[in-house]
Amino acid sequence: MTLLTAATDVFAAADSTESCAVAFLARRQPVSSSAFGQRERDAIVAVLRALRVEGWLLSVRAMFDPEGDVEPTAFDTGFANTVDFAGAFEAPSLSAALAGTVRLEQAGWSRRFATAWHLGPREFATVGRLGDAAEREWGFLAFWEWNDAWAAATGSERHDYDAECNVAFAGDVALDIGIAGRHRLDWASSWHHIGIWEAPSLATIDQAMRGHEAASDFKFTTSRHVIGRRRSLADLITAD
Repeated sequence: MTLLTAATDVFAAADSTESCAVAFLARRQPVSSSAFGQRERDAIVAVLRALRVEGWLLSVRAMFDPEGDVEPTAFDTGFANTVDFAGAFEAPSLSAALAGTVRLEQAGWSRRFATAWHLGPREFATVGRLGDAAEREWGFLAFWEWNDAWAAATGSERHDYDAECNVAFAGDVALDIGIAGRHRLDWASSWHHIGIWEAPSLATIDQAMRGHEAASDFKFTTSRHVIGRRRSLADLITAD
């Protein structure tokens, strides 16, 4: 796979590009208990257990600690977004990612949650120290699309832009933000890629965004940012 942009001082190309992100933005739909209840929740949990056995990473945290005993988690986002929760898994391959989302939907997920699934192969490796999960309970999902200004820019302008952004990303890591690499989405989405962070606090994310604004990170991109607090996925699919 050709990288959308070259590796930098902060981002290194992933050792394998077979693994595939399964990012999701989910909104609860009003349904009766007969349409979605304990049976469906149990079926979803059973699929998640099977996916883990098949080599899936079922949280952003697991991307930093693949060998750890990490339960499936996502981010509670309803306080500040139009979706109720969001998160990302990582499947062993693109075909496994697609098949896994179908299995989750068929287990009952689609009865309760209107979900936008975004699938794409890993480009860059994770960045930043592992840290303790309790130290980084906030998640930040950034969907990016290169805009017309990027398409019109010269090679020199793009190189200078990448260098400025590299400084901003180094600043993120200095704030103890963990960056789960980068995954490419443009094969099946209007978004070109997704970046996923773990952060210590909302204030840290805000400070990091100010650094990206100072580096003119957004002059060449259109982006959507989704922020939330980590919760057990079992709790999120149970909540009203």
